[in-house]
Parts: sequence; structure tokens; C-alpha cells
Amino acid sequence: MPIIKQLFLSTVFGTCLLNSHAQDKPAERARDLGIAFEGKTGKNNAITDVPGIEVGYKTLISGSGKLEYGKGPVRTGVTVILPKGKTGDSYPAAWFSLNGDGEMTGLPYIEDYGRGSGPIGITNTNSVGAVRDAIGEWTFKHFSKGEFVDFSFGLPVVAETWDGMLNDINGFHVKKEHVWDALDSAAGGKIMEGNIGGGTGMACYGFKGGSGTASRVFKIDSVEYTLGVFVQANFGGRRELMITGVPVGKEIKDLNPVLNEVKRKDGSIIVIVATNAPLLPGDLKLVAKRVTHGIARTGTISHDGSGEIFLALSTATPLTNEKGTLDTWQVIPKSFLDPVFKATVEATEEAIINALLAAEDMDGINGNKWFGIPHQRLKEIMKKYGR
Repeated sequence: MPIIKQLFLSTVFGTCLLNSHAQDKPAERARDLGIAFEGKTGKNNAITDVPGIEVGYKTLISGSGKLEYGKGPVRTGVTVILPKGKTGDSYPAAWFSLNGDGEMTGLPYIEDYGRGSGPIGITNTNSVGAVRDAIGEWTFKHFSKGEFVDFSFGLPVVAETWDGMLNDINGFHVKKEHVWDALDSAAGGKIMEGNIGGGTGMACYGFKGGSGTASRVFKIDSVEYTLGVFVQANFGGRRELMITGVPVGKEIKDLNPVLNEVKRKDGSIIVIVATNAPLLPGDLKLVAKRVTHGIARTGTISHDGSGEIFLALSTATPLTNEKGTLDTWQVIPKSFLDPVFKATVEATEEAIINALLAAEDMDGINGNKWFGIPHQRLKEIMKKYGR
């Protein structure tokens, strides 16, 4: 059953609240259509292939027709990524901004200290504050010990893309309890893509966009590592879309979005890269920069209005001595990082295409509508170009 139909059949009091993280029959993905990407994937071809990573969603869908601020229609949600599972543990991290017309909180701390801690959130632009506070409170309640009043809720990392074409974004529909549901239900294994979580109301390359993921497995000196990517894709113009070098966007000239009473400015893309390869924060900065090549492969020129912010992290943390006075790191030397860079580029490209393929037709405020990319036509186009 298509995801969007599942959502509406699950309606409760006019609002669909989907907090499942896994599915037995995933949506058709790029490799299911015979699209040939380079590289070896992990078991689920998802960021959750990195040991310890968990993902949770909460999807909010209700109403139809004309926009009424505070009432709907609602087409939004929240995604959470837990790098160290349901813990408040820290992890080495670094970030890179290709184009800064967007938001990702907690970055000054990561820039100076080279680490993050606890869950990461992704949502719509106007819900960043609510999600940040909810993650902070959830973390404090779960992991603060004793009566000492401290800063244990950390500085949560929460990013956004804008879903105001379909969603009553100024209605602030994402609430604390939605974030907590996503956190409590987060798990590893297979994860859903497309119109779900923070990606619910997003668009990409003139089609319906949303949440997508992919992974790569690689070896360095006979040791096997995994790298996973998660994207919230809400960017790009139709004619720019390229899939493994094929100008798909130029080939599909119909199925243009229905946009009433509003003109779309280019959106954004948030990318989270996670690996169990032992990397220093400086190395992770280089990894975050390589995301740029992955999104470029899909055709974008990174428009002025596109917020393109990337976070890279490692689950391989240093060992700390008993007194906490010394950290001991095991790291891959910079001269051996090419396999990590390659995995990042490949997984980013595939995650974006997976987001496109999983996303289905969706209408929203004022009758606005985005169409999902047609799978059969895509297969025919790829065949036309010898793919």
C-alpha cells in the first residue's frame, strides 16, 4: 500500500500521526529500477547500516483546501537521528555550509570543540526552535543524573528545510510530544523514505521530494567500515535533474507542480553523514565538504535561496582515562581518506535519488500539488540513454 494512503487511513481526529520507523515492504528505490550506482551498499542501504545509528519519524498530515493559519492544511513532521542510540553520548563531528540560506543549530560548539552529543533533529523551517527544545528536554530527562543542575541537555543539532508550499508552516504544528514520539520510536534497520517525518512536505527538482538514505561499505588496509547518508531533499530546478548522468529533468516536461497564490523559491538540502571509521574532527570537516560533489552529481547549481548545510560524524569515539584528563584516539591518516570521500559522494547521490523515488503525489495548502517522479517513465528514459 502506498505510504500516502497508509497515512490517510491512519487518520486520528483529523490529523495523521505516523511514528513508525521501519517497513516490511520499502518503497521502490533506485536500485529496484535497475539504476546502477557505484559502490557496495550495506545491508539496508541506509544510514542505519552504521552500527548504533537509530532513526525515528513523526509525520503530521491533516486537512485540505484553502490555507487557514493555525488550522492547516498540515503537511509536515520531524525526523530524528540518534548517532549513539538512545544515549546522550558525544561523538566527533564537523560541518560544512555550501550555501547558508538555512539553519542548523549547535554549530559553533561543534566548530570549536569538534564534537556533538545526543540526537539530531530535522524539521521544517519554523519548527526548529520547538524541536531543539524538545530534544534538549528529552535528553535531560533521560540522561541527567543526581541533583546537580548542569548543562547535560547539551546544544542540540536541529536543521530545517522549508515546506511552506504544501504546509501551514506558520501554524507551528510540530509540538514537543511529536518530537518525543519520534525519539522514543527510533530504531535501526530498514527505514522509510519520501513523504515522511521532516521530509513530508518537501519538493525536489520539480517533483515531490523528502527523506532519503543510502550507505556504502569500504575497506582501508583490510578493515571494513560503513558510511551512511541521510538527506532531507527540498532543492533544485526541474531541468537540472540528472540521474547517473542522464538528463531526466529535461526529458520529463509535464507533471509540473500546481502552485496557487505563491511563487516557489528554491528550497534546501540537509545532509547527515555518519561512519564508524575512526576520524578526527578535522577529517570529518573534509568529509562534510565532499557532500557537495554528491549533490552536484544530481544536477543542482546550488541556487542563492538554497540552504545546503552538511554534518559529518563518527561513531568511533576516543578512549578517555579514568580521571578524564586524557583522550586516546585511533584515527585513519589523511592520506588514506579517499575511500571515505568516495563513499560520501556515492551515498549522497543515491540518497537524493532514493528520496525522489519514494516520494508520492501530495497536495496541500490552496490546492498546491507536487507530483512524484513517474517510475515507469524514468526506466524508459534511462533505457533511452543506454542505462
